[in-house]
Amino acid sequence: MTISVIPLCGRKVHSKYIDRDRRDLMVIPDAAAAYVYEAVNKISPRFAQFLLDVSQTTPVSVTRNFLIRETTKLTILAEQLVEKIKSIWTKVRGYY
Repeated sequence: MTISVIPLCGRKVHSKYIDRDRRDLMVIPDAAAAYVYEAVNKISPRFAQFLLDVSQTTPVSVTRNFLIRETTKLTILAEQLVEKIKSIWTKVRGYY
């Protein structure tokens, strides 16, 4: 249950687009959570409010912030690795 509501935490549930400039990997779960929230809200607004309340509890917020922080670090490292590979590749191609 906790994992399913983590993306709702601190989320604007009305924005449906995926921001491509965000570095954390929670973008897709955030977008999915927005769709789930909207679908549940149409069927049972009371349960949707419950999901939103649960998603804003301290354990869920702490877990979500931890995941965002760590995935951002991984994304930055991956970007640096890609840049190094590109640099090496251009050097190797320059010798031929």
